[in-house]
Amino acid sequence: QVQLVESGGGLVQAGGSLRLSCAASRLTFSTYTMGWFRQAPGKEREFVGCISWRGSSTYYADSVTGRFTISRDNAKNTVHLQMVTLKAEDTAVYYCAASARTYSDRYAGYDYWGQGTQVTVSS
Repeated sequence: QVQLVESGGGLVQAGGSLRLSCAASRLTFSTYTMGWFRQAPGKEREFVGCISWRGSSTYYADSVTGRFTISRDNAKNTVHLQMVTLKAEDTAVYYCAASARTYSDRYAGYDYWGQGTQVTVSS
């Protein structure tokens, strides 16, 4: 079955950077929009951003615009989330997801999900 595996999470100080990666398998990766979501304790899972199948378009939540960047490598079936100037409120489990739609910022718009990777930002 389709597998999405995130990596790169960890503990970082406020103001620091992290780069998350998501490796996809058993998926026609280059035909899927790839998204990143996050879920903090006690909160709903929220949209972080997504990238079109070709990588030509990206969309971000207002809370991360200017600090987070999504990129993808279709030859390697991977998508990345570069995070800079991290804040304590960025602490969450980060999930990558694949959508057959052109664009979606909703949980229901994604067909496949990874297991998540923890990002903790200390203030």
